[in-house]
Amino acid sequence: MGQLSQHDVQVLQAALQDQTDVVTAITNAINDVNPKLYDINKKIHANPELGYAEFQAHDNITKMFEDLGYQVTKHAYGLETSFLVEYGTGGRVVAFNAEYDALPGIGHACGHNLIAMMSIGAFLGVAKMLKESGIKGRVRLVGTPAEEGGGGKLKLIDAGAYQDVDACLMVHPGPLNGCPGFTGDAYMPTIANHKFSIHFTGRSAHAAVAPWEGINALDAVVLAYNGISMLRQQIMPAERIHSVISEGGKRPNIIPEHASLEYYIRSPTLKSADALMSRALKCFEGAALQTGCTMKFEKINTYADVRNNKSISSLYAAAMGNMGSPVKCDFAALPLPGSTDQGNVSYECPAFHGYVGIQAAPGATNHTPGFTAAAEKEEAHTLCLESAKGMAIVGWQILADENIAKQVRQDFEDDRNARESDVDLRMYDPLPGGGCC
Repeated sequence: MGQLSQHDVQVLQAALQDQTDVVTAITNAINDVNPKLYDINKKIHANPELGYAEFQAHDNITKMFEDLGYQVTKHAYGLETSFLVEYGTGGRVVAFNAEYDALPGIGHACGHNLIAMMSIGAFLGVAKMLKESGIKGRVRLVGTPAEEGGGGKLKLIDAGAYQDVDACLMVHPGPLNGCPGFTGDAYMPTIANHKFSIHFTGRSAHAAVAPWEGINALDAVVLAYNGISMLRQQIMPAERIHSVISEGGKRPNIIPEHASLEYYIRSPTLKSADALMSRALKCFEGAALQTGCTMKFEKINTYADVRNNKSISSLYAAAMGNMGSPVKCDFAALPLPGSTDQGNVSYECPAFHGYVGIQAAPGATNHTPGFTAAAEKEEAHTLCLESAKGMAIVGWQILADENIAKQVRQDFEDDRNARESDVDLRMYDPLPGGGCC
């Protein structure tokens, strides 16, 4: 299936036209709390905190909900900076993920202040509808720390945070020029990412007096690094291998006994990332064999590829179009060459990871100081507020409509079967079938 057709969008939007009262109620509910949303957005941005140390964000968000009269579980799922807010009883469960960790040195250069605000707003919109309608169903806001490499959602998955969830949604900001002609993207898959360290151990010796007595761990690191560099020539265009030497020795006149590398290995799917890592491990093992060192593999974590649920993506595209903020929705889109632990959530339950464009200076992409500045602006908040409304509308539809919920679940099961089959990486090649050179 390729791009969502105009006819498909019109059909879904027509269904929303029959629910004008619901859409109006949700948008009004979110507009009513906008001052609080903007306040929490600014507080998070002004106090950037690294993964698992987001203490102010945790306290500010939970206090806001307590002031609004909600029951809050602080330090949820055994994580000091996670939290849980839930409203409703019985029925299906729709969850929204709130990220709020920052990057070292450049603060909220990935806009997690906006991510938190959008998920908080979506939660409040759905909660208001549950209060007024009295239908069975629950809406859940999950505070998800340490997305920037720390794998907070992996720990939440292990703690069972998503085992009863029927749909989990979040939206990520980026530069507006990332989706020309649209305000965002309803279907933006990402690639999988294995993060690990390799430690070589040799034997120290005086580098001038008796170098023959040493076993040089730095030599093993250099051989491994060069081996991976050769391997890069024979990997697929959509795959990535990148690293740093994290330890290389203490002084030039001491044969290094210990040396280490840290690697990220990325591929379009979790299965293909596994295959690529098995090839890379042979380079490390070979380096250890050649130098006489021992080798230790230390896994940091794995971010799975985001498997956007097609029904959720379609519903979100229709909701945004209905509000006059059209978003792209192309099911044939190549994955964004980045990774997020929302991918792991998409392997656990039907999930959605959308994209919203905000105004940013030329070259101010995610993870740059320029994007930190863009994420602070009120106009960015205003654009992201529309995405909060779009998510809330979709969340409500999944709770209130049995047929929609069944289709969301069926799409998830179909995808589960698809991802267990062999992956043909040629489908990700920007020049399928080869080129002239």
